[in-house]
Amino acid sequence: MTDTSLDQRAGLPDDLKLLIDRYPRETWQGHDNLGQMARFWLQRHAMFRDMGGTLLGAVDDWREQKLDATQFAQFFVPRLNWFLGELEGHHQIEDVHYFPVFRRAESRLGRGFDILDNDHHMIHDALAMNAEAANGFLKRLAEGGDALKRAGDAYATENDRLVAMLMRHLDDEEDLIIPVILDRGEANLGV
Repeated sequence: MTDTSLDQRAGLPDDLKLLIDRYPRETWQGHDNLGQMARFWLQRHAMFRDMGGTLLGAVDDWREQKLDATQFAQFFVPRLNWFLGELEGHHQIEDVHYFPVFRRAESRLGRGFDILDNDHHMIHDALAMNAEAANGFLKRLAEGGDALKRAGDAYATENDRLVAMLMRHLDDEEDLIIPVILDRGEANLGV
């Protein structure tokens, strides 16, 4: 693990904050260079944050017996499947299209894009572990008892880990990319 590892860091290293210092978050929404692509991208990130919170809340509701097994499965399964698939597709678009554009536009942030790329690999692995733990949990729903509690606890741990990593990643990704967009403009970047 390093200070840039997704599950260890508390934010971007100082040497990668050269543009975020010039364009802090509180100035983004009113900035002329915050175009339609950036707004859409920020909305997607907000949606991932919301769905992550929804999934955490659903597990908590099941653990607190606010939902029975059937209610939980009916609510949870389609949302989890959608969340996992959308995250995977979102990261593929970023890796193939957007990150290379931003890397070329601001070479001083190259290490930041390496960090974000590594994040995507860690998140991909966490997605797979999350899906595996979810499947184990869902298989145990009908059984009840200690096996279900253990499977539910194992899933909750994986889900908490995934959502925490995702929240850190989304913040850092935005802090790296949105300032580049504000500095250069979407049209000049070709996005």
